[in-house]
Amino acid sequence: MESAKAVVQTYSGSQGAARVYYLDSLRVLAVFVVFLFHSSRPFTTVDWLVTNAQQSIIAMVFFLTFLAPWGMPFFFLLAGAGTWFALQRRSPRQFVAERTKRLFVPYLIGCALFTPFQGYFDWLFSVREGTFEGSYLNFLFVDRWQGWNPTLSDYLGYHLWFLVFLFAFSLLSLPLLQWLKGAADSRLVSRLVGLCERRGGILGFILPLVAIQLSLRPLCPVEHCWSDFLYDLAFFLAGYLFYADERFLRAIRRDRWLVLAVGIAALLGMLTTLALGEAETLFSTPGSAAYYLFWACAVVDAWCWSLTMLYVGMRFLDFSNQWTRYGQQAVVPFYLLHQPVIVAIAFYVVQWQASVTVKMLVVMLASFVVTLGIYELLIRRVAPLRALFGMKAVASPLAE
Repeated sequence: MESAKAVVQTYSGSQGAARVYYLDSLRVLAVFVVFLFHSSRPFTTVDWLVTNAQQSIIAMVFFLTFLAPWGMPFFFLLAGAGTWFALQRRSPRQFVAERTKRLFVPYLIGCALFTPFQGYFDWLFSVREGTFEGSYLNFLFVDRWQGWNPTLSDYLGYHLWFLVFLFAFSLLSLPLLQWLKGAADSRLVSRLVGLCERRGGILGFILPLVAIQLSLRPLCPVEHCWSDFLYDLAFFLAGYLFYADERFLRAIRRDRWLVLAVGIAALLGMLTTLALGEAETLFSTPGSAAYYLFWACAVVDAWCWSLTMLYVGMRFLDFSNQWTRYGQQAVVPFYLLHQPVIVAIAFYVVQWQASVTVKMLVVMLASFVVTLGIYELLIRRVAPLRALFGMKAVASPLAE
């Protein structure tokens, strides 16, 4: 387990040793990308909570086709990596307590504060467009219901489903995570390391991901259902495993160009499939060869671009400054706040008589300023709110 120890020595956080700064930087970057993704949603060709009458093809191709397949899987990969380091310096009980404070409490606060708020604008827009005729309460509590499955996290919290998924992954997989922490030289890990020491072996992880997606997606086509739950869990476990042995990271660095090339090919495969078929059919109707080809390409795309971004972090973002430290403190409250702000601003902006480009820029810029302003002027400076929004009750000197 000497390679795992070498990694831990570089990321002991409160122990006083240097952190793996690129993981912090990538988390901040990932949250910002999620912000851009959500602020573009009113202007893409897929209906959202609030949708502009005219759509942007550029926003559709860049945000939905390029970013969407790997954005959240990459988030879970980073979360798995962070979990490895968290368990090096916390007991299982401390880990569960920390995850409850950092993830589940903010989720409950977000459900209480932001779900009725977003649901109201969602309902107003649906009524205005003539797609729903019932009351606000009927829309919020009846029309959006998808059943007793992981979509419950979306039903209760809208965009906050990510927090409850991550909380569930942390608790459900804790016995496995504990075993992996003490079994870096086990037969399973040794075989996976042996695979990755071969050129291109890191791509072998794609096979179980494809199996999960193609077997469950036809049964659970709804977003954030069991197919997404187990698929995202696999990325979470992969991120954890990568930092159990340095040789996984060496394989990513060695095969970076091959991984990028395969990722580009998968992206082109997705674009081609979309261009030749009906997008709605590819997303929700199983049975055709194009359906399975699209989702297979989406899996390859997600894995390769996630690894590419991890390499970009290792190569270019392994540093710390006041901005990355500030961003690391802000990621959870910013994530909670950003979508309600976007929805409220977009509801009014889409009614303007202006070009789609102007509207999109206004939504992005205004939402960023308002979200950051609420965080800076209110949440960051009020101790009880810091705790409720997943921050440390007392800011560290580096963050101030």
